[in-house]
Parts: sequence; C-alpha cells; structure tokens
Amino acid sequence: MQEEISVGMRVRYPRTGTMGRVERLETIDRQRFAQLDSTQLLYRVDQLIPIEEEGAIKREKKEDLLKEIEREREQAAALRDELTHVDEMCDGGG
Repeated sequence: MQEEISVGMRVRYPRTGTMGRVERLETIDRQRFAQLDSTQLLYRVDQLIPIEEEGAIKREKKEDLLKEIEREREQAAALRDELTHVDEMCDGGG
C-alpha cells in the first residue's frame, strides 16, 4: 500500500525526476493533486513517490560506511595473519 501523501511531505515525480515539498492538496474532478514548492505545479498524488528526509538518508549512509570500514578492517587483519605464514623463499623449479 502506498504511503499517504500529505502537506509538508517531500516527494518525487518519477516521469521527470522533479522533487519538492507538497505545499497543498486539491481535488479536481475526483482526482487528488499536490502542488510542489519547487515548480508550483500540480501533480497527481497517485503518481508521486514519497522520499526520505535528507538527514535520514545521510545517517543511513554514514552507518553503512562505518559497517563497511569495520568489515574491511577485519579482512585486513585476516590477511596480515595469513601473510605471517608465508615463507619469503621461492622454491620454484627450473
């Protein structure tokens, strides 16, 4: 089920990529429309996609990056352990 569009919500119109905040809602011929602050145009509510607030997105990205850094540190430590068991001599035939 699609999230209900409301005044103040940030949304995106996927056909053009237009994004903005809903300033007002209006019904015309039994169709719901939302006016966006970025264009001052009306968009059909059923064509809009809610988007997350920028702060929430940045917070999620930061958490993902911290997890990735920790995973890479663990891999580097495991690689160092493996390299301590490698003999520097080469016994290649020939």
